[in-house]
Amino acid sequence: MTPLAIPGFTEHRVRVDDGVALHAAVGGAGSPVVLLHGFPQTHLMWRHVATDLATDHTVICPDLRGYGASDKPAGTGPDTYSKRTMARDVVRLAAELGHDRFALAGHDRGALVAFRAAMDHPDSVTGALFLDVLPTLDMWDALHGVSGAVGFHLYLMAQAPGLPEEMIRSAAYPFFASFLDAWTKTPDAIPADVRAHYLAASSAAVPSIVADYRASAGVDVDHDTADKEAGNRLAMPVTVLQQDWGSALGYHAPSLWGAWSDDLEHRTVSCGHFMAEEDPELVAAEIRALAAR
Repeated sequence: MTPLAIPGFTEHRVRVDDGVALHAAVGGAGSPVVLLHGFPQTHLMWRHVATDLATDHTVICPDLRGYGASDKPAGTGPDTYSKRTMARDVVRLAAELGHDRFALAGHDRGALVAFRAAMDHPDSVTGALFLDVLPTLDMWDALHGVSGAVGFHLYLMAQAPGLPEEMIRSAAYPFFASFLDAWTKTPDAIPADVRAHYLAASSAAVPSIVADYRASAGVDVDHDTADKEAGNRLAMPVTVLQQDWGSALGYHAPSLWGAWSDDLEHRTVSCGHFMAEEDPELVAAEIRALAAR
């Protein structure tokens, strides 16, 4: 066990697709909960929440396709890093570990994967919690004017293959570090060893991270649009925790999420973007409450 492993959890490598296996940390016992990390992180972002939940739940923390110690297939097609594909990975992972139904929580990029898993696999996801994100379709609509500069990286990584990867590789550590610095309100929430792990893992995964973001400017929008036009909605209880970005970007987050869910709990939190590390007690309590609904 490495010093950065989640205490008490075991490491697994599970095949979920042709040539693709996910790395996952699994611990605890009880009803299953799957936790999906965000950018620029790995499953270790859940270390505090996971050990809390493991007292009464089986907790599964994978590295997403393209991140951390999971496989990173070349993003040669639009679907390789679509949220639909990444969501299918997660459902298959849970099934391989013996769980056909589970509660699901995701942060940032992981929340977009969780959203697609909940839309595409309602018989598998018993409840969904989304941390500090909007559905892809609503995210693009919300970014406008000078306030949209907060999402500059979304536009950079949406560009055609080649230039974004080259630019980010040339300054990978400062690029990824800038988000850890700008989005954290609690300076010691991400200690030096964990920060170094995130920066090393992300810097080693530039092509797949860019492919993940590029998909969100293409095929992921198509999938959300198709669901919106068909009137498809999230069929399970949903909890959303977000920072108060509304006044800055000009949207009302509860209304946007309400358009996708009839069973919604939406709360604004006072911590920064990395809330699972800045206020893990709150996040664990919300996941536990959702799993019990």
